[in-house]
Amino acid sequence: MSLLFHWSSVATSSPSLTCRYPTPRHQYPRLQTLQILCATKRTGKRRYPSEKKKLKLKHKEALGDVKNKLEGFWRLSKLAVPVQEDPGKDFLGVSDGLLLAIAKAIKFPVASMLPQEAFTVIRKSFDARKILKEPNFVYTVDMNVSELVSLEPRTREFISDLEPKIGLIEHLPEQRVSGNLIDVIHEYKKVPRETTSDGGGDNVCSGSMGSYKYTTTSKPKVAVVGSGPSGLFAALVLSELGAEVSLIERGQPVEKRGRDIGALIVRRKLELESNFCFGEGGAGTWSDGKLVTRIGRNSDSVLSVMKTLVHFGAPRGILIDGKPHLGTDRLVPLLRNFRKHLQNLGVSIKFGTRVDDLVVRNENVVGVKVSDSSDKLKLNSQNLPCDAVVLAVGHSARDIYQMLLSHDIDLVPKDFAVGLRIEHPQELINSIQYSGLAAEIHSGRGKVPVADYKVVKYLSGEDGDKSLITGAKGRSCYSFCMCPGGQVVLTSTDPSELCINGMSFSRRASKWANAALVVTVSTLDFNLLNIYGPLAGVQFQREFEQKAAVMGGGNFVVPVQTVTNFLDNKQSATSLPPSSYRLGVKAANLHELFPEHITDALKHSILMFEKELPGFISKDGLLHGVETRTSSPVQIPRSTETYESSSLKGLYPIGEGAGYAGGIVSAAVDGMHAGLAVAKKFNLFPDGIESVLGRGHDAEFVKY
Repeated sequence: MSLLFHWSSVATSSPSLTCRYPTPRHQYPRLQTLQILCATKRTGKRRYPSEKKKLKLKHKEALGDVKNKLEGFWRLSKLAVPVQEDPGKDFLGVSDGLLLAIAKAIKFPVASMLPQEAFTVIRKSFDARKILKEPNFVYTVDMNVSELVSLEPRTREFISDLEPKIGLIEHLPEQRVSGNLIDVIHEYKKVPRETTSDGGGDNVCSGSMGSYKYTTTSKPKVAVVGSGPSGLFAALVLSELGAEVSLIERGQPVEKRGRDIGALIVRRKLELESNFCFGEGGAGTWSDGKLVTRIGRNSDSVLSVMKTLVHFGAPRGILIDGKPHLGTDRLVPLLRNFRKHLQNLGVSIKFGTRVDDLVVRNENVVGVKVSDSSDKLKLNSQNLPCDAVVLAVGHSARDIYQMLLSHDIDLVPKDFAVGLRIEHPQELINSIQYSGLAAEIHSGRGKVPVADYKVVKYLSGEDGDKSLITGAKGRSCYSFCMCPGGQVVLTSTDPSELCINGMSFSRRASKWANAALVVTVSTLDFNLLNIYGPLAGVQFQREFEQKAAVMGGGNFVVPVQTVTNFLDNKQSATSLPPSSYRLGVKAANLHELFPEHITDALKHSILMFEKELPGFISKDGLLHGVETRTSSPVQIPRSTETYESSSLKGLYPIGEGAGYAGGIVSAAVDGMHAGLAVAKKFNLFPDGIESVLGRGHDAEFVKY
């Protein structure tokens, strides 16, 4: 189950509860080169006029007259149930404790008289912030009015007295229902249509969703490059709508990929095309499998993606969990089911196949040149003709960026973040966040979720020190990809480079908690190192990945330093706290890794994180270097409407590698809408189906 955090979730301490880990406060001198501003949300008088106006309109719309309060649904939000009155994180139904909260919200006097059948849990989270008297599970519930009144007529007058309140009580004329992507497309296909001829070689269909043409001669051929979330969902849409799809993946299917990763961990053998970054499912397969997104959790697009994942084997709890995640152990069988469905649709899946080049004719893509991934010299390349190429590679496919430049395709350097991965004992994080309630956690099991955290700070330079900032708004420092009960893993794709990430399984049962502590960087930072051009961000990443490899001494050994020694700029002793990283760690001074302004920013962020999470600065905290691949260092410009490259017709750059997504869900949504855009180009469906799935997220600004 999930945690609700502003930046941290720390339970109120009780004198009767003891913690295994104390929370000492280390007194470190605060450096004066940076000013740190908290990322607080503007409220009340601090809101901008435009925000106030927008909020007033939202209130007016939501609080408008409800025509019939006894019809439809009422959505009840922020229903708090104390931990002792809730069955626990794994229970997703309606408990007696939740009925008490519902009764209080609608002012019904006897909670036990409320029928459970009239309520549906939409969201469940866990909130253990300090400001609360006690930790709570927090629910959002839909109340079916007709069923409630039918089963308990005495609730009628209480429903009649309900008044909408923004964020607490809202009336829904009807319950929103959005199916998985497959069912949505199948329902669309059932709509009756009349077929007529336009006198040419095409047929014209007309129906409730409008008229459209479709060619009768042959199906459009589409090559989808990359089998990460964006590529899989693009392939799913296109194949369901009738295109002839070839899914090209340089890596291996999850079964073979798992063995290759095992060989890397046990024998230090890095397969260049089948590793933690490359292979079926993309880099997210061997990660925490986080499904948290900032592009609108309740949007039709996101709900459709989530329900599609459930269709392929994800637990239904991801639809309710406030911070859903899958874990690698659940992603592997899910991807097998996804693959089988695509193959049943006729998709040709080509594993171990690398795209070496685009075939371009008259400024239009007409195919791709591919070769066996094991063929390093590319001696047996062959052309694969197609009508469109959906480019869904991840942000580690650096050779693809170079290939695009050879065709004069625009690549724009993009801000991203670099830093270190910090690891603590999970019991320490549990203790910091929950105090005595930490005893409720038992190796990933128990009543409350394994504790995590999320912290964000903004920094700005003082005295005109522009080297410390990335633009007028300054530089942000934040925790990223926090993996409770997880482990640190190697994500290098070249033996001369060293970069790391975190992963965890569904139970999150390991002894460690890790998260990236990163700082935003931009072209200003690249230029300070005399790195320029569209691929400056890639070279910037390589600079520190190669340096980390040297500091570790080779053989994928990771340089590390305790948090306390990092703050003191003192190399850690040979005696280090244990690390989950299985290829070995080596004591080093991580101040020698980054430029001084980035190191200072990391030090300041750690000092400020300590204020939010007392005990974060601990002798048991271990910093690992280096984390550089937080997001794509480039963006490939494309049309916001058609998703087609602005430089080359027939090319559709999508997902994380193209700079338009920041996680599994946003990448899947981007792939889904790109698939619809390509299908629309080839007249595979009429205008209007987008309204069923909503619009894609803003292609010009991705929230990571």
